[in-house]
Amino acid sequence: MAMIHVNRGTTSLGVFSENEVREGLSAGRFAPTDIGWREGMANWQPLSQFPEFAGAVAPAVPPVQGGGTPMAVPASARTGLPWEHRQGRGFFNAFIETLVMVLTRPAEAFGIMKREGGLGEPLIYALIGGCVGGIASFLFSLGFQSLGLFTDRHDSGLAAMAGLGIGSAMIILLPVFIVIGLFIGSAIVHLCLMIVGGANQSFEATFRVLAFSHGSAGPLQIIPLCGGLISGVWAVVCTCFGLARAHETDTGRAVLAVFLPLIVCCGGGILIALMFGALGAWTATSHH
Repeated sequence: MAMIHVNRGTTSLGVFSENEVREGLSAGRFAPTDIGWREGMANWQPLSQFPEFAGAVAPAVPPVQGGGTPMAVPASARTGLPWEHRQGRGFFNAFIETLVMVLTRPAEAFGIMKREGGLGEPLIYALIGGCVGGIASFLFSLGFQSLGLFTDRHDSGLAAMAGLGIGSAMIILLPVFIVIGLFIGSAIVHLCLMIVGGANQSFEATFRVLAFSHGSAGPLQIIPLCGGLISGVWAVVCTCFGLARAHETDTGRAVLAVFLPLIVCCGGGILIALMFGALGAWTATSHH
């Protein structure tokens, strides 16, 4: 069987067998507009024009209606992220392909993500990404402390020792924190999505979105100094796209569901502060 050369624009993606190209199209690794050539062909042509790949092309990102709501996608059209096909493409390759796809093309990624299939696979993915990011963040922090950055130089050695002990305990407990945080966070977001009228799918769909979003954004913490901020912001962005695509709701509802807990907490904090302020003013007045 002749091998197929695949290019994306002027960039070569490699040489693959027919089965590998078919699986890549189904999983979203290859786009229908990528061009291919094999021995015997006169010219390069889009993969979508290869007769043998006619039924393998992954669906495009769902079109958006006038109100900003993605049109419904049949469950059969959701072929799954590369991570969900890791048995065929390899553990490491599937993780990297999923990470790149979620971070760079979140709308497309969550347009093909399966909404069902259990919590185990996305949870493992989130644990890997979260642990990689958490360990990298700890090592950077320890390195900065040992160099005396952000601490008093006279206390840098002591700070590094203390940081090593605390950090080691945190790393051991990190998987537990990730699991607990993911379940609690998913429950809160799903509840908020129900409140704003955007929960068109089950809790599992919300959980899978958060798991793949945070698992993909976690490794961004390897970026020195600002990695934590970048990781957090990008996780929120991916989550908003993911909720909109997975629940087939408009992006506004998805964004509101993500930020509603923060709005409630800030509003509650301000209300409590005003109440204590008013109580203090009333107490001061009553004593005069």
